[in-house]
Amino acid sequence: MHHSIEVEHLSFSYPDGHPALVDVSLHIAPGEKVALVGPNGAGKSTLVLHLNGILSGDGRVQVCGLEVGEKTLGRVRAAVGLVFQNPDDQLFSPTVYEDVAFGPLYQGLGPEEVVERVASALSAVSMQPYARRVSHHLSVGEKKRIAIATVLSMTPEVLVLDEPTSGLDPRARRSLIHLLCDLPMTMLVSSHDLAMVRELLPRMVIMDEGRIVADGPTQALMQDGRLLEAHGLEMP
Repeated sequence: MHHSIEVEHLSFSYPDGHPALVDVSLHIAPGEKVALVGPNGAGKSTLVLHLNGILSGDGRVQVCGLEVGEKTLGRVRAAVGLVFQNPDDQLFSPTVYEDVAFGPLYQGLGPEEVVERVASALSAVSMQPYARRVSHHLSVGEKKRIAIATVLSMTPEVLVLDEPTSGLDPRARRSLIHLLCDLPMTMLVSSHDLAMVRELLPRMVIMDEGRIVADGPTQALMQDGRLLEAHGLEMP
C-alpha cells in the first residue's frame, strides 16, 4: 500500500538563504484527514507547495505513488488538488462554470465528460445554481466553495487546503466545515483555526521554524497546553 503523501527528509531554503523547511518527514495514509498547524512562518505553506511541485527542495516527495518531479507534474497536479488561501488566486474565468471546467478541459476530456465533472463538482459544494454567475461578484465563502469545486472537477485523490476558513463569517465557516467533513478523500489542511481542526481532523501535525515538532491524535495534542503555548498556539 502506498501512502497518499510521503515526504522524506525534505529541506528547503528561500533565495535569501532563509531555511523554510528543515529535514521534514511526513506520511499520510489514504483517507486520512490531517491538520497542519503552527505559527506564521512555521513552514506550513512552503510544505504544502511542495506537494504538487510548485516548490522543489532537497529530499523526497511522493504523492499517490508518484515521485514529484518535472516529468510527473501533470499527473501529480491531477492527483493532488491544492486550494489556496485566497480564492481569487484560483478563479480567473468569466463564469463559475468556466472556472470549474478549466481543469477537465486542460486534462483533455471530451465535452460530455466535462459537463458531468462540472455538475458533479458544483453539486459536491452545493453551488449548482451558481454555474452562470460571475465568480468575482460572489462572497468570500461562495468563492471558497467554487475554488474547491475547481479542484474537485479534476477528481483528485488528495485535497490540500491552505487556511480554508480564513475570512469567512461564522455561517460560511460552519457550512464549509460541513462540506469538508462530507468529502471522502485524503485531506491535509493547513490552518490557524484550531476549533475547526478539533472538529474535523483526527490527526494534527505541529510545525515551528521549519520543523515538525509534534504529530499525533488531535485530541491528545490539544490537551497539552504547554506544547501549544510553546509553539504559538492557543487552545480553542
